[in-house]
Amino acid sequence: MRPTRRLQALCILASGCVAALVGTPLMADDLRIGIIGLDTSHSEQFTLRLNDPANPNHIPGARVVVAFPGGSPDIEESKTRVEGFTATVRDKFGVRIVGSVAEACKDVDAVLLLSLEGRPRLEQMKQIIAAGKPVFMDKPVAVSLKDAVEIYRLAGAAQVPVFSASAVRWYPGVLEVANAEATPARSVISYGPAHVLPHHPDLFFYGIHPTEALFTVMGTGCLSVVRTTTASESVVTGLWAGGRTGTLQAIHEGAMAYKLIRFGDKQITEQKSEGDYTPMLREIVKFFQTKQPPVLPKQTLEIYAFMAAAEESKHRDGGRVTLREVMVKAGAPEAWLPEDGKAKHEMPKSVPKGLPKPSGS
Repeated sequence: MRPTRRLQALCILASGCVAALVGTPLMADDLRIGIIGLDTSHSEQFTLRLNDPANPNHIPGARVVVAFPGGSPDIEESKTRVEGFTATVRDKFGVRIVGSVAEACKDVDAVLLLSLEGRPRLEQMKQIIAAGKPVFMDKPVAVSLKDAVEIYRLAGAAQVPVFSASAVRWYPGVLEVANAEATPARSVISYGPAHVLPHHPDLFFYGIHPTEALFTVMGTGCLSVVRTTTASESVVTGLWAGGRTGTLQAIHEGAMAYKLIRFGDKQITEQKSEGDYTPMLREIVKFFQTKQPPVLPKQTLEIYAFMAAAEESKHRDGGRVTLREVMVKAGAPEAWLPEDGKAKHEMPKSVPKGLPKPSGS
């Protein structure tokens, strides 16, 4: 029996109502994304940008279709938020909720690993790697440098594309500072919040953001670090190859803000703006499409080695610690090891002429 026009109209209306409830339908060329970890605001913000075409920051080409909430019952920031974010991605964006990592990796093209903390990451990544899915790992990569090295080793052996980064790497203000001069920065100061998460090295959670900003401008090649620590802040000074220096001002208490100051050959450049998740999420979608990570494993591991060496320096009352030492201890392959850190600062050869005059002189 042919349906009446009235029945056809009702079917169309019903379909429209369902689409409005769960978001727009998956397009034929959209990558299907699975999320692991709904205990962080990133799960909501990433899904918003991928699943809502009406959002001004919408990123086409991928859509979140399934998620495993996870959560850490002994961490307040996790256990108090997982239920709310789960409800949002399910009810507002039509994401199917499942009960395991394996289910979240099934029938998807790629994975966003967003769980709040690093302790479960190694076991989660073993399952994702076994499924052969490209994966973006949100911060922190792991609970230790040793686990981070093992994750990248396993992914490399299985030829599973993987990368991790902080969103600040693609902030317009950070990129402006990084590209201020054609020559490498002589020195950089990066400061920002460094809230401490239980069970982790104290820079791994929020300290990753100003640390990654520092490396975005300085580049790779850090040899060693020394650290001064108080209750309110930690100051970590890294020595780079060629006698360049990069300083992280990790703020534990008090006024919080992010900023970079670059000291170059011809000018001093200060960061003027920040940003949001959108540029990084574009890079993630591009990575899922091409399988080519914008940040290589060795680059990311150098950043985590910097933070791990800073932790060791704190335990040694501010003594110098080389990145190579902590990487060797973590079991890193020879190809990933930094230089030995024996480079020394060169003293200035002469007093330069034409120094700027003090104001008021």
